[in-house]
Amino acid sequence: MKKKVVILGGGESGVGAALLAKAKGYEVFLSDKGVLKDNYANTLKEHGVPFESGKHTEDKILGVPLVIKSPGIPDNAPLVEKLKSEGADIISEIEFAAGFSKAKFIAITGSNGKTTTTLLTYHLLKKLGLNVGLAGNIGESLAKQVIDDSYDYYVLELSSFQLDGMYKFRAHIAVLLNITPDHLDRYDYNFQNYVDSKFRIIQNMRSTDFFVANVDDPVIREELTKREVVPFQLSASLKKKVLNGAYLSDDSIMISVDNHINRLFSLAVDQLPLRGKHNVLNTMAAVLVATVLGQNPERFQEAMSDFKNAAHRLELAGEVNAIRFINDSKATNVDSVYYALDSFKEPIVWIAGGIDKGNDYSQIDKLVKERVKALVCLGTDNSKLHNAFDDKIAIIQDSHSMDEAVDRAYALAKPGDVVLLSPACASFDLFKNYEDRGDQFKKAVSNLIQRAGIQR
Repeated sequence: MKKKVVILGGGESGVGAALLAKAKGYEVFLSDKGVLKDNYANTLKEHGVPFESGKHTEDKILGVPLVIKSPGIPDNAPLVEKLKSEGADIISEIEFAAGFSKAKFIAITGSNGKTTTTLLTYHLLKKLGLNVGLAGNIGESLAKQVIDDSYDYYVLELSSFQLDGMYKFRAHIAVLLNITPDHLDRYDYNFQNYVDSKFRIIQNMRSTDFFVANVDDPVIREELTKREVVPFQLSASLKKKVLNGAYLSDDSIMISVDNHINRLFSLAVDQLPLRGKHNVLNTMAAVLVATVLGQNPERFQEAMSDFKNAAHRLELAGEVNAIRFINDSKATNVDSVYYALDSFKEPIVWIAGGIDKGNDYSQIDKLVKERVKALVCLGTDNSKLHNAFDDKIAIIQDSHSMDEAVDRAYALAKPGDVVLLSPACASFDLFKNYEDRGDQFKKAVSNLIQRAGIQR
């Protein structure tokens, strides 16, 4: 008799899980309360996977012992609560897929920077010649890739929601970048619950595994004093020398790993492909992963040299009259804006605004005073930005479209300045999402370049 599995959610992870389950002989049913994208619906049809869209039929879902839930569905959703009361095993796609893979997992999480670090780590390992795949919260689903399971390693970007559905998963290398308040509505507005979720990344690890931790982060540092860490810990720090890990010294990243590898080498910060102190830490994590996998550090600099970050993360959108336009639309909270402002020594014309998520702007007051010469507010309601910065920034103007914001910023900037879109807010008042906001910024800059008669 076939084992049964229900998949809740028909996005990338859900469809991938359905394909893997079908390939492994399960009786599969996929249910999505929303409307499936045509490509996903067609894929399910091609592989003979029964599914429904636009509803959850409880008679087809309840009573099934194994449920693979999309990370976007809250644990307290009524249907999920009913499944829990029945004793169903409710797991994530990553948990399910990992059980069918012989590969070793490099798992990366954090409130900020995990996409960049995951992409950089994957890029570095691939350029160094390792047989490595990319999955998790980015790219093609792990489950779909595990059907063939052709990689020796997978680099996984993991959100807290994915980690919440992982129980037996074991990482060979885990990376924890930072922990700041986020998604607290999913954690009963209890920050410790969110912290505990992030630390699930090291569950099941053994003493032969490795844990890379940003020890500059006060939350991580405090938690490490309260927890037993089984894997070998490697620390990353911009502020102090560490015995095992990476630290900053005279504008170079120093890598020192005793006991296991006995290597000491350095990478010049000014030759890294990404700018900003936060990206120095992200780079530290990537090179520590490569180091513990036994790769030659003399090749790291060259292997990273052609790395291009994901769009909307401190992305150069163009240059007009020696004014650079930087697209950081992914910066939807104040922590991300701090990193962005700290990445530039040039005077900044800052474009910010959108739907405020209860931001505390005081943490960037010092940087704003030092580096921001003008602020262009972009949103339907800019009152919170005005309240926070009217007495701190000499020039503040309002705009109500991206074209207007870019034009105003250009008029306020001088050659050598940076125009930085780093909104600190959600995008849904004027845009579909942060990608749409960033794309509109790039289009507005492109139009400005054409009007100025300058080639990018």
